[in-house]
Amino acid sequence: MDNPDFIIIGAGSSGCVMAERLSASGRHRVLVLEAGGDDRRFFVQMPLGYGKTFFDPKVNWMYRAEPDPGLAGNVDHWPRGRVLGGSSSINAMVWVRGARADFDDWRDAGNPGWGADEMFKAFRDVECAVVGDEALRGRKGPLNLFVPDRTTHELTRKWFQSAEAIGLTINPDFNGADQEGVGQFEFTIHKGRRLSAARAFLRPAMKRPNVRIVTNAHVTGLTFEGTRVTGVTYSRGGRTVSVKAGREVILSGGSVNSPQLLQLSGIGPADHLKGLGIGVRVDNAHVGRNLEDHIGINYTYRANYPTLNQQLGPWWGKLTAGLRYLLLRDGPLSVSLNQAGGFIRTTPDRARPNIQLYFQAFSTVIPRPGERPILSPDPWPGFSIGWSNCRPKSRGEIMIRSADPLAAPRITPNALSHEDDVAEMLEAGRFVRQMAQARPLADCIEAELLPGPDVTDDAAMIDDIRRRSGTVYHPVATCRMGPDPATSVVDSRLRVHGISGLRVVDCSIFPNIVTGNTNAAAIATGWRASELVLQDAS
Repeated sequence: MDNPDFIIIGAGSSGCVMAERLSASGRHRVLVLEAGGDDRRFFVQMPLGYGKTFFDPKVNWMYRAEPDPGLAGNVDHWPRGRVLGGSSSINAMVWVRGARADFDDWRDAGNPGWGADEMFKAFRDVECAVVGDEALRGRKGPLNLFVPDRTTHELTRKWFQSAEAIGLTINPDFNGADQEGVGQFEFTIHKGRRLSAARAFLRPAMKRPNVRIVTNAHVTGLTFEGTRVTGVTYSRGGRTVSVKAGREVILSGGSVNSPQLLQLSGIGPADHLKGLGIGVRVDNAHVGRNLEDHIGINYTYRANYPTLNQQLGPWWGKLTAGLRYLLLRDGPLSVSLNQAGGFIRTTPDRARPNIQLYFQAFSTVIPRPGERPILSPDPWPGFSIGWSNCRPKSRGEIMIRSADPLAAPRITPNALSHEDDVAEMLEAGRFVRQMAQARPLADCIEAELLPGPDVTDDAAMIDDIRRRSGTVYHPVATCRMGPDPATSVVDSRLRVHGISGLRVVDCSIFPNIVTGNTNAAAIATGWRASELVLQDAS
């Protein structure tokens, strides 16, 4: 496409939405550059196929974090989508908006237009939900949401009963008026297939003559005239290509790749860039910093009650599940493992939930190096109760290692480096054990396998948390939004401070992490940002 009005870097969750919205009127030409390839792959489209894509370099950047002292020196695996749809094509598909207070925090940090009222309107516009109050939930949006009530495992219902036994409430809609309680998650699944941002937004846009998608196009830098971004250069098939934008370049690379490209283009911490021989265009110490991420862990139990292990473990179970999926788009392969969960306060004095729960009628205690064994469970009945912290105080960073645009950046999460994060993870561990000891779930347990019945005092539990915890793949805030260039990277219209013609639109702009999975907020951010771009283009 010659002379596009908008160049979108990255066909991830936010980028796909931007492509659809900016091209809808037909007045603007949109070019989307995606480093990965096509999403029409079996294990991308099959919901439970994310166990296969977790370590597949054909669709996954396969990043590795630095050894992390907070995680007992472990090196964490950081999967990020490198395919049309980005991480929405390889994630667990859970749709959680976040708490209203999260977005009011965004607004109160000096970002008008990003409070709960505006963001929840964006969620309603996007959603086609089948649960919840019609006054709060969208019914006509392009993103069909699914609740797997018919395929919910019976053990999950026993977990709900045990939660009620210890005083928790059943919440039929985490995306409604209140998050607190336990219940079934909603998923970006439609008719037995993953409904990624590529399927919901990009593919409709691709039918328009004013949209062009270039896959396997690795953007290597931004081009400038003074302090204005005029276009990009990208590498494809061994060739370097330059293209100019008539109006704007929109960077939607995600919380890893967006700060990486800014730094490669001379926008970032001056001392770091100079040390790598990169000329400084804008000295901004916050590009790549302020990294926030949810940290998670499971407690796992051997059961005396059948679980998904018996359905997905033996060859005949795999065959049955496979045929059921291929013929009917139904059964355990048509849904996510985390069919249920919740949001709790680990102590009653907390004003809002601080821990997210996950329940899996499934277990993978036996280690399988280099594999995420979703399709290869333990040979006995087992289940897990997991949790992650909702608003961690630990902060990390993402920094380029060199001026080579093809080199992976250095990811330093600093997980569990704040003592408050450690304390609430410990509180959550004790809470989960309380749930497991409540009937009827307790009657289904033969033994606690992980961490095991001998791990009971604070020191031993914290040691286990550090050794077995890891990212739940929700990095945000590495190009955070705010009014002051001294403390942020983009303004409330997502324009990069000190540069014109360039915006960042993805999870990296979040001023703070949301309570829950981040994909829904990434999609709503793309929707909200498109309104701002179109206003400025009118």
